[in-house]
Amino acid sequence: MRVSEVNYSILIVFLLVHWLTLDLVATTDLSAEAVFWFFGMVGFRWLGFTCAAHRYFSHRVCSTSRGFQAVLGVWSTLTMARSPIRFASGHRHHHLFSDSAGDLHSFRQDGFFKSYIGWVISKRYHENVLGRVSDLKRFPELVLLNQWYFVPNLVLLALLYKIGGREVLVYGGLLSIVAVWHLAFSVSVLFHILGKPTYCTGDDSKNSFLLALLTFGEGWHNNHHANPRSARLGHEWWQLDLGFFVFVVFERCGLVWNLNRSCGPSHAGIPKISPAKVPQELGEDGAPASGSVLVRL
Repeated sequence: MRVSEVNYSILIVFLLVHWLTLDLVATTDLSAEAVFWFFGMVGFRWLGFTCAAHRYFSHRVCSTSRGFQAVLGVWSTLTMARSPIRFASGHRHHHLFSDSAGDLHSFRQDGFFKSYIGWVISKRYHENVLGRVSDLKRFPELVLLNQWYFVPNLVLLALLYKIGGREVLVYGGLLSIVAVWHLAFSVSVLFHILGKPTYCTGDDSKNSFLLALLTFGEGWHNNHHANPRSARLGHEWWQLDLGFFVFVVFERCGLVWNLNRSCGPSHAGIPKISPAKVPQELGEDGAPASGSVLVRL
């Protein structure tokens, strides 16, 4: 990764949060309550990532009201994976160029560092560069959240301090942010290395039971690349997917509708065989474009 590619403002914030967190962890007592808040907040933040940032904003797996969309937008920022607009832009780009030269985080193309963290601190990781989010930019509240994505986290940190003082702030607040960051960075690499593919998606995406268990269903990554618009990443009855269950609860509460529950590939051009390296044309939301067909090699 060239020095000229680095977004130094993001890099500085990233390093400062790590330094502050590690310094506070070293000087703050660890109790059972702190452990509870740490794992609870990691789970809450990660659900915001998989349900809101990934499945809803990047792939529009359901319909919802404008008000609940704003709630999902705030929830998605709690991973500190930037705003829904920026993450969706980068993720849709990933699906369009998955494991090819244009991919932002491909282990095959760029090795470990760039696929793990380099893409996050890259100047290319910006909606004005990558585009493909015109459907999200038409909502002023999402544009505002794109500029002030860190505010919900500051409010949450203040709330955690009010609830449990320094201990809950450090472990439930700051350390959970850093943990979710590195969980997201790790799986963006491991999803294309560990496990086995089920579908011919033309990239290195894999399915892994262990990663799916750790990431609330995200580990069924090859399934997801075969059918990006589906809220259901686990295509078999035994493929656990907590993220999909959350959407089912939302649907039954009347918060979302038109939920895409489809299993299997999005069209017949994605055969259920070992992956072959085939090109694919994807639409703005990262799903195969209308009329696009993958050809078995």
